[in-house]
This record gives sequence, structure tokens and C-alpha cells, in this order.
Amino acid sequence: MLAASLFFATMAVCIKIASAWFNAAELVFWRGLIGMAIMGLWARSQRVSLATHYPGMHAWRSLVGVLSLAAWFYAIAGLPLATAMTLNYMSSVWIAAFLVGGALVAWNPRAGVPLPGRQGALALTVLSGFCGVILMLRPTMEQHQVFAGLIGLLSGLLSAFAYLQVMALGKIGEPETRTVFYFAAGSAVGGGAWMLVAGVSPWDWQHALWLLPMALLASLGQWCMTRAYSQGATLVVANLQYSGIVFGALYSLLLFGDRIPLAGWLGMALICASGIAATWLRARTAPDAPAEEH
Repeated sequence: MLAASLFFATMAVCIKIASAWFNAAELVFWRGLIGMAIMGLWARSQRVSLATHYPGMHAWRSLVGVLSLAAWFYAIAGLPLATAMTLNYMSSVWIAAFLVGGALVAWNPRAGVPLPGRQGALALTVLSGFCGVILMLRPTMEQHQVFAGLIGLLSGLLSAFAYLQVMALGKIGEPETRTVFYFAAGSAVGGGAWMLVAGVSPWDWQHALWLLPMALLASLGQWCMTRAYSQGATLVVANLQYSGIVFGALYSLLLFGDRIPLAGWLGMALICASGIAATWLRARTAPDAPAEEH
């Protein structure tokens, strides 16, 4: 998971640079197409068949994953790198919000049924997480980047659904290479369809070279993340994902010279703490329930 977080943060650097010459649709397309080639060769070298008995599960994982990826790429282009990375890591807080909302909808106080345990603590983590979002988005509001901030928040919501599906695929025994390959295929199809609407940028081989490390790092990150959730301790893995925010903040400061105000740092800390607390509380409430990743 630590390796996956580092790969994803470094991939985000490549996206940030490449977004000066390519739109988000093109980045999603090339990330998928090159990723398909990489994972296809890897599967062949490992003698892993790409045929699957669960096409529907892969299709759903690809759909929500591609939507999340597109939203994240758009946010990376329009926001400081650290902000875009952190908003994408809101998935644990979103899952906690769904659990609290579902418990409240199902609760019938007139029947004398008590509210399920730990819902109050989960609600507190959700409120803390969204307080962190407000702190992080304040600078974007001042710089007229509100729309990009909301898109970044949406990427975290969608990634929660995507990585729950990754957990499900791991539990039924799908090899990591196959899962990553089909997600890359979905990215190529989705990005290609989006390009029909968004258009194509002028091609420049010098700038296009950034597409190769972007796709390679994305494939490595996806493979490491999928393997971590398939074979690791879910609670530990889900918490280690937040190292990606640290890597993103360091890149943001060192490579792009972004100035993160104190409110931004506090927002990051609140989101990390809320995500870790929400994951822990969910594991205590339902030990066998899946946890999601960034």
C-alpha cells in the first residue's frame, strides 16, 4: 500500500505536467491504452489468463473507476496537487456517511429499536471530514477554483464505490493483473468516448513522452493497491493509503512551489484523521465488511 501511494502521487505529478498540453479525456484514454499494453504483457509473462467469469463486476468497477479517474485528473489540472490528492482520499469519510445515513433511514424509534452502535462516533468522523474539506477549499474559493474543488470532492465519492468493488473482486479470487487490465480497458473506452466530445489537442512527441510514465506508474499503483487489498489486513491497508497525502503534499511544495496555508494543513490533518477513524469504527462494527482505498 505504501508503494501504491507513492506510485499514485508520482503519477499525479506527471498528470499535472501533462495537463498543460492534454485535456482530461486524453489523459484518461492514454492512461488506459498504454496501461492495457503494460498489463497485457505482464499477464502473458506471468501466464495469467485475461478471460473472466465475472464481466459484470469488472464492468461496474470500470464504470465508477473511470468516472472517478476523470474527475481526479480534472481536479489535478485545476487545483494545487496536495489539494487534489487529499480530496480524492475522502472515500472513507463518504462510506461512513452512507452507513450513518442508511442506519438513520432504517431506524424506527417508535418500535423501541435502539439506534445501531457507534453511529454517533461515525457521524462525528463524517462531520470532521467535511470540516476538513471546507478548510481545504477556502483557498480554492479565493482563487476562483470552486468548480475544480467540487469535481475533486466528487472523485473521492466515486472512488469509494470503485475500491469496494476491487475488494469484492479480490475476495472471489480474481488475479490482480486481470482486475487492473480490465480497468485499463475501461479507461481507454471511456476516455476515447469522452474525446469525441472534448476534442483532441495538437500532438507533440516531446510533450507526449509524459504519457508513458503516467500510464506505467498508474498500472504499478493499481497492481500494488489491488494486491494489498486482496491479501493484506484490510484495516492496516486502508489506513496506510493516507501516506499518499503526505507524498502529494511534498511534491506540491518541492516541485510546484504551492503555498499551502495553515487552514489547508489543518484540513488535510482532519481528513486523514477522519478517514482513519471511520475505517477503524467500521471494522469494529462489522469486522468482515470491506473497506475501500483511495
